Amino acid sequence: MATPHAHQEHLGHVVFITAAAAVGGFLFGYDSSVINGAVVGIQNHFKAGPVEIGVVVAIALLGSAVGAWIGGNLADRWGRTRTMQAAAVLFAVSSIGQMLPFAIWDLAAWRVLAGVAIGMASVLGPTYIAEVAPPAYRGRLGSFQQLAIVLGIAVSQLVNYVIARLAGGNVNNPLWGLEAWQWMLGACVVPALLYLLFASTIPESPRYLIMSGRPERAREVLAEVEGDDVDLDARVLEIQQVLKSETRPTMKDLRGPAFGLLPIVWIGIVLSVFQQFVGINVIFYYSSVLWQSVGITQSDSLLISFSSSVINIIGTFIAISLVDKIGRKPLLLIGSAGMAISLGTAAWAFSFARTIDGEVSLPGAQGTIALIAANLFVLFFALSWGVVVWVLLGEIFPNRIRAAALGVAAAAQWIANWVITVTFPALSEWNLPLTYAMYALFALLSFIFVSKWVKETKGRKLEEMG
Repeated sequence: MATPHAHQEHLGHVVFITAAAAVGGFLFGYDSSVINGAVVGIQNHFKAGPVEIGVVVAIALLGSAVGAWIGGNLADRWGRTRTMQAAAVLFAVSSIGQMLPFAIWDLAAWRVLAGVAIGMASVLGPTYIAEVAPPAYRGRLGSFQQLAIVLGIAVSQLVNYVIARLAGGNVNNPLWGLEAWQWMLGACVVPALLYLLFASTIPESPRYLIMSGRPERAREVLAEVEGDDVDLDARVLEIQQVLKSETRPTMKDLRGPAFGLLPIVWIGIVLSVFQQFVGINVIFYYSSVLWQSVGITQSDSLLISFSSSVINIIGTFIAISLVDKIGRKPLLLIGSAGMAISLGTAAWAFSFARTIDGEVSLPGAQGTIALIAANLFVLFFALSWGVVVWVLLGEIFPNRIRAAALGVAAAAQWIANWVITVTFPALSEWNLPLTYAMYALFALLSFIFVSKWVKETKGRKLEEMG
């Protein structure tokens, strides 16, 4: 029988290796949103228009779709930890490339490579954590990935703010031989090298070890993560039996009467699309440009972006604490209602923006209201759709199609993210209040969709989903 001290030690080890794997999630968040602080610098440096800048920011998302698509296959072929190491190298190389571009198309190419790394990290972390976490702690340890993502977003905004301050508040000012925005994009190399170090020290997943014919090493890892008091022979046998009975689902398995797909697959796709169409990533990719477009200084706009990221973290903690208590559907409905009201309010406030002597500004009251509304939008998103959609996508599909259906829903999410990201610069230049009114409409439609078509999954076994 294991002593309490031994149990604590073993749990501490599991928390360490789970947190080490979640560094990939941190890089996912960091590398996705670091562009926010650099957008104005890139625009000024390369004299880029709104369409070009939209393409440069959004093109990483197409790389992410590719990375998510290939990440699972590479993890099965090379192993989880070795594929993490490959992702870490891609993060590091793409960061240096983005830091030293000689043309805007060259920067776009490095952004695609960074996107591939982001996509790989988006599947590697959850897969590895699910396979090493003891069943009793899997839910809480699984939330490390989402927490790491929002921490990565926050740290990237803080680093951007510090670099901008060091450069005198202007991201095009020189700093140590380069422009400040270049250092923003290059700073990602530090967490990338840490990820490489961690991925080289954590043990391989027991499931992969058994899959690749190394049951003895799998026993050692299971003893490390689940404790010596577990029947290791039975656990190895159990994993072997599951692997034998598993058949990889294909796209054929998703076919159904509803426009060629099963209704449950459409529910997953629509949830994924609504998660992006409310415009959340506009805040994380473009908020510094957004606030500057209504008269706030570069330096202050980066500080506002950091404060939004902190609110995102708070909302994520709220979601983690409530998702198993009040359920998935009520949280989504609360989030949709809150987002619709806050986005509508932001749209109203932005309609008061005025240009005087070439300078854009919002009246004091409307400026404050816009800021509060934008941060309330982030809070309502984080405590609902940010976490709950991922929880639901892991639960709503029947076992026989789960992997394939999840892949389709995740691909829909990356594409929807790309659509919103690539269109925002041109749409906001055309009519910023109307753009935010459109996001508010999508939030309202998401409330109607959840009310009518999404079923509660709280407390139900995965085997019961049909």
